[in-house]
Amino acid sequence: MSVPQRGSVAGTAPWWARPDLHYREGRLHFAGHDVAALAGESDGPLFLYSLARVEANLDRVIAALAETGCASTVYYAMKANRFAPLLERLSGSGKCGVDICSPGELDQALACGFAPGQISFTGTGVTPRDLERLLVHPELTINCDTMGMIRRIGERTPGREIGIRVNPGRGTGYGDAEKLTYAGGRTTKFGIYCEQWGEALALARQYGLTIASLHFHVGCGYLTDQLETWNLAVAEAFRFLDEAPQVRTVNVGGGLGLPHRPGDSPLDLERWAAILRRHFAGRDLRIAVEPGDYIAKDAGMLVLPVTDVERKRDTRFVFVGGGFNLHPEPAFYDLPCEPAPCLLRGDGAASAERVTVAGNINEALDIWAADTLLPPVEEGDFIAFLNAGGYGSAMSSNHCMRGTFTERAL
Repeated sequence: MSVPQRGSVAGTAPWWARPDLHYREGRLHFAGHDVAALAGESDGPLFLYSLARVEANLDRVIAALAETGCASTVYYAMKANRFAPLLERLSGSGKCGVDICSPGELDQALACGFAPGQISFTGTGVTPRDLERLLVHPELTINCDTMGMIRRIGERTPGREIGIRVNPGRGTGYGDAEKLTYAGGRTTKFGIYCEQWGEALALARQYGLTIASLHFHVGCGYLTDQLETWNLAVAEAFRFLDEAPQVRTVNVGGGLGLPHRPGDSPLDLERWAAILRRHFAGRDLRIAVEPGDYIAKDAGMLVLPVTDVERKRDTRFVFVGGGFNLHPEPAFYDLPCEPAPCLLRGDGAASAERVTVAGNINEALDIWAADTLLPPVEEGDFIAFLNAGGYGSAMSSNHCMRGTFTERAL
């Protein structure tokens, strides 16, 4: 895949700087800690998570939902990051439930303090064995993704309440990227389309199942520029309600994004909430939302050592001791993790040069950033890759048997 070029460094502070993430006397600090010092205490790749930032991100979503005037529930999407201390912080706060997509995630959620009634399951390719484990908990919300799933639940637990995931045929994601759009012109595997809706309702009636919730999730990482398209997707999803008056909750999924590149603006949560307020107005419905990235991503970083700095032909390479197997999103979805040296050398940003940051996996796509402006680094330094709190460790693999890492909560 191609890796986009990065913009120039401008100003005295990096575009990503904030009160809990900044340089102090030339050293990167995160959540009140000197990042290089923490990395020096660790043996190998290090994920750092700010639990205060996790909860602050959750609080912003809750505050925005309050502006809708509707009852609401937030389910944290565990697939973004399942680190136990992070989950325990969220369950202990009492502010949210958790969204899961496998029986293994169910076990983790329960172990970290979430009660079955606080858990919502939405998954694909759900086997009979999966269902046996899920149906043990009658309070668990189960969103059916296929006709077969509705039938199998009806055969095992007739009369149960269920949710149904629908596909509105319209969606959006970060930068309108096709890989990050889960509903749209291209037919996707997710949810039940409008032409199947009547059959789904009839199947539920056959087994006495009550459709208590409607679920849709249309994309990943959308920002303010995508909100109008998201608004249209919500409108299409609401058409399914006309034939399902028993629905009490509409789960609008996750996908709330955050800036990944210098030109990105933060998601306008006030405008996001206003869209929900318009669609839910006059309806006695609860809003559910299941952010994962928005809560976890910018609350984490991956810190890697610099192993080599050298020129190959016309390209200056900075090699680091960790690869795309530790955080696949930059390679798979073109969602970059901004590299930030943990120690500013020379004039810092003013002496930045164009480099390509490469990992230690023997694959051509193992590039963290191509042709990016980076302040000078040397062998033995550390680089922090920002926005690594979501879909990093949770998606990691042991490719090339380089999958070992440490996670630490701050």
